[in-house]
Order: sequence, then C-alpha cells, then structure tokens
Amino acid sequence: MTSDLPASGTRDLRLDFFRGLALLLIFVAHMPDNWLAQYRPGAFGFSDSADIFVFVSGSAVAFAYGPSFRRAGFIVGTARILRRCAQLYIGHLGLFFTVAALCVAGNRFLTTNIDYIESLNLGYFFDHTEQALVGLYTLTYVPNYFDILPMYIVAMAMLPVVMLFARLDSRLAGLTCIALYLAVPLFKLELPAEISFDRPWFFNPFAWQFLFFTGLFLSAGWLKAPPVRRWLVVFCAVFLILSIPLSHYPTYSRVAWLNTMRTHLEPFVTKSDLGILRWLHFLCLAYLAAALLKGRERILKSSLAAPFIKTGQQSLSVFLSGMALSVLAGMALDVIRRNMLSIVLVNGAGIGILMLIAYLVAWFKSQPWRAKVRQ
Repeated sequence: MTSDLPASGTRDLRLDFFRGLALLLIFVAHMPDNWLAQYRPGAFGFSDSADIFVFVSGSAVAFAYGPSFRRAGFIVGTARILRRCAQLYIGHLGLFFTVAALCVAGNRFLTTNIDYIESLNLGYFFDHTEQALVGLYTLTYVPNYFDILPMYIVAMAMLPVVMLFARLDSRLAGLTCIALYLAVPLFKLELPAEISFDRPWFFNPFAWQFLFFTGLFLSAGWLKAPPVRRWLVVFCAVFLILSIPLSHYPTYSRVAWLNTMRTHLEPFVTKSDLGILRWLHFLCLAYLAAALLKGRERILKSSLAAPFIKTGQQSLSVFLSGMALSVLAGMALDVIRRNMLSIVLVNGAGIGILMLIAYLVAWFKSQPWRAKVRQ
C-alpha cells in the first residue's frame, strides 16, 4: 500500500485560502486586549486558527516537497526538508529578537506605564541573557509567544522518517504517527521551554505532529477523505454545535454543570497536547468546509478570495510579520486608547498591511528584474 505524493505544480486553492484566513486570525488573536478576538471562530469551538495552520501546512508539504522524494530520492528530499527547517529556525530567532527590540523600544519611548518586557514574560532573557541565549538557540528556552514555529520545525524534521516508513507501507508511517501521539500522555513526552522553572513547550510537537501528518496523509492519498454524505454532514454539524457551550468560556464558566463537564473533558480538548476531541472538532470543520465548497470552487477564483489566497501562499513571511505587527498594534492601542472604533481600525489596518506584505513578497519572489526588456 505504498503511494507517491502529489506531483509538483499542483496547487489546491482551498489550502491557500484557509491558511491565509488562519494567519489573519492568528494576528487578531495575538493582539493584546483585543475584544474582537473574543469573536473569532476559535472562541466557539475546541479547535482554532492554530489547528488550521498546522493541518494546512501538513497538506501543503505533500505538494511542495513530495516530488523531491519521488524524483530526486531520499537524500535530496531530506536535504530540502533540512533547508526548510533552517529557514524556520532563522525565522524563529529573527522574530524573537525583533519582538524583544520592540518591547525595549516600547518601554523606553512610550508613556503608557506598561512594561512590555514583562507583559510577554521576557524578563528572564534580559536578566539572564547569557543562559537565555543558549536556551534560545538550542530551543530549550521557548517563551509562550514564540512557540508555534518550534513545533512546526520538529514536525517538518520528522517528515524524512515518515517518508522512509512510507516507502515500505503508508500504513506503517501512519501507525508511527499514531504511536507517537499516544506516547505523549502515556510516557509524558515533552520538551522543556524554560530554564528557571519547569514548563514544557506549549505546543507539544509529539502531539501536534498527528494533525500535521493527518493533513499530509490526506493530500498524499494515503488516507482517503470521506465522500460528502448527508448523515456525515449532520453528524459534523451537530458535533460542532454541541461543542460551542463547552468551548465558549463566558458560557461554561457561568453554568455549574457545564463547567464541571468542561473540567472532565479537559484532557480530551487540551491545546498543548492536542486532545483527541480537538482533533475531531477540526476534522468536522474541515469536512463541512470541503462539503460547502464542493461544486463551488469558482468562489476561490474571485477577486474577494484573492487576497486571502495570496496571504496563504506567503505563509512564513506573513506569519512572522503578523506576530511582530500584533505587538505594534497593541502598543498603538495603548497610546490611542481602546474603544470600538480604534480597535476596528487597528485590526483592519493590520489585516490590510499583512495582505500587502503577501503581495510584496510574491512580487519579489517573481524576480521582475530578470524579465526581458521589451524592444
């Protein structure tokens, strides 16, 4: 039951669209004291924009890197993956130093009486820089705001191993991912995120790889997506509706029996270790999205969808820019004060800027300076 990954040049606009949407939601969610974040989809379900980003990234890997393993062999394919991991690693370090510099500038030049260094829990870095630098470069010091890319790096680094097993049988690769996921609660598999006290990575890569490779297996054809069936649509819709009161904190925190139920469900919906109900919740969302788009794919070629698709196609640049921009947007709101108008304007401006960055990065990647001059 071996299978090749998709051919290069094939692009699923659905992946680009939803990854772009996820990146914009991540920007909104990370902006400090942003009341609009209370109305993002992730506030009403077990899964959120991070799940979209990880799943779609896994799916996109099948199209982007699969041909290297098929045509050029395992060594060349692995080399491409290591190159991408290096890019992610450099991006992670660059994001950390950029945000740290923004926090220093905010403390020095703004009169908001807010300690931006402490607000992001970066005090240890500035108080114990020597130890923190070692931890930063070895990924043993991973503050909460900077925890998505390290998880993504580990998931990407696992890809050559999964591909090696898939050469024998794709089921063996799948069982390996499942076994690693199950080992997380059984053997407490985790990586250290702090030096001065005990805290693991917020996104446990050994758990989140399960969602990443779910996306890859579906795109590779190793796992068949279920066809659109009315009963399955109803099941997914009911599951999503029932999850709302158990996911919306203002709701379940005020109702005693809901709060008790949520407490019992916590191991199955946890974000850090990707609870199984969280995984299922996302798959239900993905199934409904695919069902709704079936036969309506032309929507993705409209001018309205184009900016989201372009944003998703430049994911790393937009992600890094969005995380830094969230800090700047929060500072801007601290200065001009938060009200309905200012928050809407700052959120809208930030989303517009990220879309413009995506188009600008795409323009640079097209290398227009190499185009032949028309006679």
